[in-house]
Amino acid sequence: MSRPVTLVTGGSRGIGAAVCRRLAADGHDLAIGYRRDAAAAEQVAEQARAAGATAVALQLDTAVEAEVEQFFDRAAEHLGPATGLVNNAGVTSVRGPLAELRTEDLRRVLDVNVLGYFLCARRAARDFGSGAAIVNVSSAAATLGSPGEYVHYAASKAATDTLTIGLAKELGPAGIRVNCVSPGTVETEIHQLSGEPGRPERVGPTVPLRRAGRPEEIAAAVAWLLSPDASYTNGAILRVAGGQ
Repeated sequence: MSRPVTLVTGGSRGIGAAVCRRLAADGHDLAIGYRRDAAAAEQVAEQARAAGATAVALQLDTAVEAEVEQFFDRAAEHLGPATGLVNNAGVTSVRGPLAELRTEDLRRVLDVNVLGYFLCARRAARDFGSGAAIVNVSSAAATLGSPGEYVHYAASKAATDTLTIGLAKELGPAGIRVNCVSPGTVETEIHQLSGEPGRPERVGPTVPLRRAGRPEEIAAAVAWLLSPDASYTNGAILRVAGGQ
């Protein structure tokens, strides 16, 4: 039986890296997309290889159409036809109320988190056949709104949820499943980039489970949605947010 071939964007750190490690352990071969940190991406690829996977790290800015096309082409050259996509690459900006956010920050968040997801999903829709699956990584912020902090990020993730629902209905008749994982606050490096590295510690006690999530907990949900166990799951938004 052939091994599944899964493309993971934003796979060099945080949730994406945890997804790659989990999928490698589950028998997937992997194309690991990264934007800047080649060393980190190669380390994840080495960890995947140690688990028995064939893995390649490929540079990718998901907001650039030509780079998305090249990513899919190069992944196919290295690994063969893809059977799965994890749309995970995402950004935020320094947190603050909408009135204080810079236009360039708004554009970058929407370019990566919305346009980037659409470009990757479009290419997958063109390439994938029956039995393939797409998992979009959203955020509980899509329904919480993140007032005073990340309204723009929350809005971009609401778009992810809508993309999931619409594309699941569009591709379902072709046997391609599209689902979404919606994490809450998770212990990753993204909080450093937004100017508050200690945010998980601040927010964790307000969550019903009284803690932030771990990347591995999100990866487990992604892995399930890609697995045969989820063969009748399509258009789902799986919230993994500790009760938020």
